[in-house]
Amino acid sequence: MEGIEQIITEHPFFAGIDPAYTHLISNCAKNTRFDPGQYLLQQGARAEQFYLLRHGRVVLELSGPGRGTVTFQTLGPGELVGVSWLIPPYRWTYDAKALELVRAVSIDATCLRTKSEADHDLGYELMKRFMPVLVQRLHAARLQLLDVYGARG
Repeated sequence: MEGIEQIITEHPFFAGIDPAYTHLISNCAKNTRFDPGQYLLQQGARAEQFYLLRHGRVVLELSGPGRGTVTFQTLGPGELVGVSWLIPPYRWTYDAKALELVRAVSIDATCLRTKSEADHDLGYELMKRFMPVLVQRLHAARLQLLDVYGARG
């Protein structure tokens, strides 16, 4: 095993996953990089991929009319960026911006959704891994918003 498949195998998000699934996932993956200030994803845009962070830090931000931008989480190596690709209408619900040079593995969402439809065991394995991340991000955003609104009241 070498290259992208090895990187996926060693990434904490996919720790302990069946090697056959690693092979399927790696067929949807490529290495990518982002410069400081560059967006990995933007609220409202189509959710066409997700990222396994290898190097650098990324901030997750929410913004709304008259409220400005609120950072609700900072992520680093070993973490995952992007969960909205799993749920229709497949649109990002927040922004993710590189704070510094970011190296990541980009995984094509359509490719992985197609493989998950063909192999429901793969789909279930992915859901078990993504749902805790989704819940944790929702909780982090909730706490940040409570803090922001609490400071105003």
